[in-house]
Amino acid sequence: MQQLSFKNRIASNYLISTALLISVVFFVIYSIVRYSVYIKVNADIQSEVVKHLKEIEVKENCVLLVREEQWKSIQFNKVDVSPAFIQFVDELGALVEKSPNLKQKQLKYNPDAKINELFDTKLENISVRQIQVPLYQGTKIIGFLIVAMSLEDSAMVLNNLFTILLVSFPFILIVLFFIARFIAGRSIKPISSIIETSNIITKDNLKSRIPLPQNRDELFTLSKTINNLLDRVENAIEREKQFTSDASHELRTPLAVIKGTLEVLIRKPRNPEEYKDKIDFCISEVNRLNHLVDELLLLARFENQKQTLKEEKVSLNALFLDIISRNSSTISDKKLKCNLHFAKDYYVHTDSYLLSIIVNNILTNAIKYSKQKDTINFEIAETSDTLVCTITDTGIGIASEDLQKIFNQFYRSKSNEHPEIKGTGLGLSIVKRLCLLLQIELQIESKENEGTKVILKFKK
Repeated sequence: MQQLSFKNRIASNYLISTALLISVVFFVIYSIVRYSVYIKVNADIQSEVVKHLKEIEVKENCVLLVREEQWKSIQFNKVDVSPAFIQFVDELGALVEKSPNLKQKQLKYNPDAKINELFDTKLENISVRQIQVPLYQGTKIIGFLIVAMSLEDSAMVLNNLFTILLVSFPFILIVLFFIARFIAGRSIKPISSIIETSNIITKDNLKSRIPLPQNRDELFTLSKTINNLLDRVENAIEREKQFTSDASHELRTPLAVIKGTLEVLIRKPRNPEEYKDKIDFCISEVNRLNHLVDELLLLARFENQKQTLKEEKVSLNALFLDIISRNSSTISDKKLKCNLHFAKDYYVHTDSYLLSIIVNNILTNAIKYSKQKDTINFEIAETSDTLVCTITDTGIGIASEDLQKIFNQFYRSKSNEHPEIKGTGLGLSIVKRLCLLLQIELQIESKENEGTKVILKFKK
């Protein structure tokens, strides 16, 4: 079975609810009209009862008309749209007198009917509404006044009304369906825009966006949410492209250097010292390549930030000392001085391995960009709700315009001006990502030719 379109489903659901509402309205209209008709008939019958009770008198167990000839004449000559039928019967229901408009017909006395209550019955083939009013002599019932009025005209009105409502019901529903379909089509126009935009979006075309509806309703929110999603997807793909391009470039450079060195090496015989120098150079490039691959793998590992954290109580004092010890050889080579300012032992609850990567990358950068015999300061302080770790160097610093870019992958500030400083440009990108993962607030302050301060804030 073919599914209805979204527009037609909206129109159908609207039609079903409207059909139920119209059914209830039509039922109420019909009931009100029927009730009004019966109220009118009942009132007319009661009026006739009151009037005719005044025209009779009871003598010696007999019912007598006060002005019989005049009464018959009036009843015979009276022309009514809905004439009243009058009949007098004795206590057993035998006919005593009747109005001339009954002619050969006779109202039926119903002994089971309740006294003074109106009920529907038949006068031969005519539907009538009838009442039986007892006539008393003292406390004894000596007869009944029966008053009836035809329901034919009322039935005709009700039947016509029912037919009109029955015929108009499907016609109204059909008209409402097309109106609802038209309105639904206009209401879901943004959805059509979403479909059209989605169809033209490819990996090579992520610039298209869904036009936002004028009304700030649910469709506006949906369109805006999808546009924001497309922005994030586009940014992620652009970053992925940039990362792939930069990574391939960074990987290709040491490979090209190694290949060129080996090609030069085999062009002619060389003495052992030349072979050793070239091989040592290739080993250093391989080490550089190895380090780059490790950092790329580390970035990929924490890309989705779903790394399971192994949180434990970590001594910041011990961790800083351990990282300094690991880098002692490079610190000694540049004759750097490391000053530690720890008032007491400080502890945080975090992942020790990831925190050591953060501190090691920061210290590596501080060593790399410091000049001979510079000083690197380590300080831990605390406030009421945070522990603040500061690593400060007095190196070449970072230009103010580059501070916002240093966390970008493969970005190195003014690398052309310092070709002697080797690096991949991934260290601070890794630091930023791991700080987000460990919920550590990271700040970097720097001035060119004055030095750099890295601040790590831990919540207690």
